[in-house]
Amino acid sequence: MNMKKRALISVSDKTGVIEFAKRLDALGYEIISTGGTEKILKDAGIKTLNISDITGFPECLDGRVKTLHPAVHAGLLAMRGNAEHMSQLERLNINTIDIVAVNLYPFKATISKPDVEFGEAVENIDIGGPTMLRSAAKNYQDVAVITDSGDYERVISEIQTGGVTLDTKKYLMYKVFAHTAAYDSLISNYLKDKLGIKFPQSLTMSFDLVDTLRYGENSHQEAVYYKDVMPDKGVLTNAVKLHGKELSYNNINDTSAALELLKEFDKPAVVAVKHANPCGVGTGENVYGAYIKAYEADKVSIFGGIIAVNGIVDKRTAEEINKIFIEIVIAKSFDEDALAVLKTKQNIRLLKLEDIALKDKSAVVMKKVSGGLLLQTSDDIVYEGFTVVTKTKPTEAALEDLKFAMSVVKHTRSNAIVLAKDGATVGMGIGQTNRIWATRQAIEHAGEKAAGAVLASDAFFPFSDCAEEAAKAGVTAIVQPGGSVKDAESIEACDKNGISMIFTGIRHFKH
Repeated sequence: MNMKKRALISVSDKTGVIEFAKRLDALGYEIISTGGTEKILKDAGIKTLNISDITGFPECLDGRVKTLHPAVHAGLLAMRGNAEHMSQLERLNINTIDIVAVNLYPFKATISKPDVEFGEAVENIDIGGPTMLRSAAKNYQDVAVITDSGDYERVISEIQTGGVTLDTKKYLMYKVFAHTAAYDSLISNYLKDKLGIKFPQSLTMSFDLVDTLRYGENSHQEAVYYKDVMPDKGVLTNAVKLHGKELSYNNINDTSAALELLKEFDKPAVVAVKHANPCGVGTGENVYGAYIKAYEADKVSIFGGIIAVNGIVDKRTAEEINKIFIEIVIAKSFDEDALAVLKTKQNIRLLKLEDIALKDKSAVVMKKVSGGLLLQTSDDIVYEGFTVVTKTKPTEAALEDLKFAMSVVKHTRSNAIVLAKDGATVGMGIGQTNRIWATRQAIEHAGEKAAGAVLASDAFFPFSDCAEEAAKAGVTAIVQPGGSVKDAESIEACDKNGISMIFTGIRHFKH
């Protein structure tokens, strides 16, 4: 039996496929195809065999069964160097298939549609495509298998110069299994979400490469940036860059931290972040007022930091931002005058994220550890209620500041203390190994602004010393989770100094 050179082409992404098929045809390959791909190839004047011409069996079950046939898979899996394999093909009158170009039903596009029906999603799970890809990839030494139209030129060029090299075939095999793994991951995660399964027995995830970064946290570390294949709204990977150079590893990490804190506020808010920790947070009647508060909170640390804004940046705010060096401003939007002002600085990055305030309640937080991965549901509660535990009750103004301060301390590295006044942070104690150090750091940072401020703690006071330090600084109210065996001592210290203290019952460790 004289084996013909054959290529099977069946793609949902039609980019470049006509030119690829024309060049294969010119090189003497017989083209096999199915469905929409077959039609466009024939319309382009390319002689094409239908898959049924190869299998001798009609498509059935609304096209669910067309390539699942020995005439296809034997042609893919037969090892050319195995005499018994080739003898069996001859006896069965089956021709080899040397090139496969297949990509899969658009499952991602299907489930991205609003209100897609479960049945429609399932119907767009490809069966024959992955099976052909895996068969061809398993027999990589004899079959060149293509999932990415970007590889058409490489394959054609190598055929023209003697044949597809083994290194290229191995690379294409790798791309197949990466492609089908990502496809299966997308399906399993869709089903997991539909069934409400938070923590599956076996975890598979799929992310798409966004960019190769110049370096990681430090210049000697390599880094890349991936995005979720089905990103939620309000996430950094959906942001549009309007100006400035590419983002670095630290830029991305810090901006993500700023976004998460920004989502706690409904009124106009500005969050300044440095090294993934907030350094200044302000809320106000407008974006300008909120920015001034955030800047005044820590004029030193904000330099070279990230600014996140849950509204539209106007010209007046832009002029204030331009007075110092800022790495990134990410906002709901920028008016034209603000953009003109900010773009006068070449190195500032401007990011627009229209749904910046949207919060995903179902998000799962992941942290890589040595040899494993930690997952937890997101910390989506600030407080469920306040219990006043002291004789002195907070004023209405103090209560608003206590709510604000607890929203900020939730996003601050533990052990953490935040001092706030009039809808702005005035002092922070971040990432300390004990709570009294965090308290002292926040008070020292606040200086004279500590007098009349409120204090929020991410976890309970283990001793009364934090309350006593707060009293010396002039703090008027405290909010903390409570739950220490020595709560009574802290309450007594507050009562002695006329400070109000409230318990929330909700801890906010952030490690």
